[in-house]
Amino acid sequence: MNAFLVMCLFTFFLGGIFGTLQSLDKMQVDWYNFLPGPLRGLYYLGLTVHGVTLALMFVTFFIIPLLNLAVVHALKRPLKSRGLAQWSFWISLAGLVTTLVPVFMNQATVLWTFYAPLKAHPLFYTGLAFIVIGTWTTALNAYLTWRDWKREHPDERTPLQAFATLATWAMWVIASVGIAVSALYYLWPWSAGITDSINPLLTRSLYWFTGHPLVYFWLLPAYLSWYTMLPAQVGGRLFSESLARLVFLLFLPLAIPTGFHHMYTDPGVHANTKLVHAVLTFAVIFPSLITAFTVLASVEEGARRNGGKGLLAWVLALPWLSNPSVAGQLLAMLVFAMGGITGLINATFTMNLIVHNTLWVPGHFHTQVAGAVTLTFMAISYWMVPLLTGRALWGRKWAVIQVWLWAFGTMIMARGMHWMGIAGVPRRTFLSRAPYANFEEWEIAGLLVGWGGVILTVSALVWGVVLFMTAFVSKAPAKEEVPEAKPLIEAETMPALLDRITPWVVATLVLVAIAWLPPLYQIAVAHPSVRGWVLW
Repeated sequence: MNAFLVMCLFTFFLGGIFGTLQSLDKMQVDWYNFLPGPLRGLYYLGLTVHGVTLALMFVTFFIIPLLNLAVVHALKRPLKSRGLAQWSFWISLAGLVTTLVPVFMNQATVLWTFYAPLKAHPLFYTGLAFIVIGTWTTALNAYLTWRDWKREHPDERTPLQAFATLATWAMWVIASVGIAVSALYYLWPWSAGITDSINPLLTRSLYWFTGHPLVYFWLLPAYLSWYTMLPAQVGGRLFSESLARLVFLLFLPLAIPTGFHHMYTDPGVHANTKLVHAVLTFAVIFPSLITAFTVLASVEEGARRNGGKGLLAWVLALPWLSNPSVAGQLLAMLVFAMGGITGLINATFTMNLIVHNTLWVPGHFHTQVAGAVTLTFMAISYWMVPLLTGRALWGRKWAVIQVWLWAFGTMIMARGMHWMGIAGVPRRTFLSRAPYANFEEWEIAGLLVGWGGVILTVSALVWGVVLFMTAFVSKAPAKEEVPEAKPLIEAETMPALLDRITPWVVATLVLVAIAWLPPLYQIAVAHPSVRGWVLW
C-alpha cells in the first residue's frame, strides 16, 4: 500500500507542475519565455502530462490502496493473494514508466483524451494497458478475498465497506473494457505500423465508453468514505445502509451507458443514440441526489450528538477548523455540489452546443476531480498515512489550512474557467500566443483561473510537506484506526438484491448492449478510416 501511495504522490506533483503552468497561461503569463530553448514549443506535451498523470494515474494509485484497505478492514482478513497484490504494483509501475517515457520524448503528445487521429508511440498505449491490467488484478484479489469470506459466512450480509468496494470494482472492470479494446486492438497495431489506417470515430466512441464512467471510478471511492467513514469521524451514524447499498449498485447500470453525451457535436453519431444517452445521463444524477440526502443526514446526526442545535446552526458543531480529514471531505462535498450543477449544462443537448470544447468543460471537470475527488483523497490521507506509517499526523493546523486553501483555490479557478467558457474561450489551447485571444474581455476571468491555480499549488505543497513530515519526522505514535460508521438503525432484514452484485451486473450488460452495440456497429462499418497525424 505504501508503494502505491509513493507512486500516487509522484504523479500528483508531476502533473501538478504542469497544471500550474496551464492556469498561468489563462492569465496571460507566457511561461515559455522562462524555459530553455529546447523546451519551448512543448505546451501540448505539458498538457498531456497534466491530464494523463492526474486523471489516470494519480487517482488510480490512490484508489487501489484505499479499496484494499477497506476490504481488509471490513472482512477482517488479509487479501487472498499477497503475490497478486505485488503483481498489481509492478504492473502498475511498469505502466507508469512505459506511458511517461514516450510522453516526455514528445512521441505521445496526444492529450489525455488519446483517441485517433492523433498518433502516439506504441509504448504509450502499452503503458495505459498495463495500468488498466493493474486495476483488474487488484479487483480480482478483492473478489477472491470476499469469496473466501463468503464461504465462511454464507448467511451473513457482506459488510458495507467491502460491498461498496466490490461494486466499485465491478463497475470499473466493465467500463474499462472500452479503453482496453481501443488501446490494444486498434491504437497499438495502428501506431506500430501493423495497420495503415484507423477509424477515428470508433476509437473516440470506445474511449468515451470508458471516459465517462471513469468519473465514477474516481468518485465511488470518495463516496465510500462519505458513507462509511465520515459519519463515524463526526461522531454520527449512517442514516440508511440500504440507501447506501442502492447508490453503489445504481452506478453500475446508470454510469456506463452514457458516454455518447460527450459526442453531441459529432455528425457520425445518430441523433437517436444521443437521445438515449442523454436520458441515461440525467438518470445517473439520481444516485447522487440520494447521496446528498443520506450523507447529509448522517453528518447532521453526528453534529447534533455533539451539541449542534437549530435548523441549520448544527453545521457549526462540525469540526471545520480542528479536524482536517473531516473539514476536507465536507468542503469536497460543497465543491462537488456546485460543480455537479454545471454538469447538467453539459448533459443538455442545446446548451452543450454552446459550451462544447470551451474552457467551461475543464471548469466542470476540475470541480469533480480536483474538488470532490482529490480533496477527499487528501482528507483521507490525513488518517490513512498515520495508520500505515504508525506515526501521528504532523502539523494538524497546517493540514486544516491546506484543505481550506484547496477548496478555495478550486472554486476560484473553476469560476474563472466557466466564465471564460461562456465567453467562447477554447479548451486545450495555448492562449498567451493565440492570435484570436481577447484578453481585454477575458482578463478578470483569466486572473481567477491563474490565481486559483497558484492557490492550489501552495495548497499542494503544504499537503506534501505535512505527509512527508508525518512519515519521516513525527515521533508520536499514531492512534488512527479505519473509521467505520454504524447504521443509525440496524436492519435485521434487507432485500436480497441489496446484497448481491451479479443481478446488477447482468442488468448493466443488457443496458450496455442496447445503448452501445448498435451505434458502435454502425460507426465501425460506415465511418471512413484515416492514416492519422503526429502534430508535435
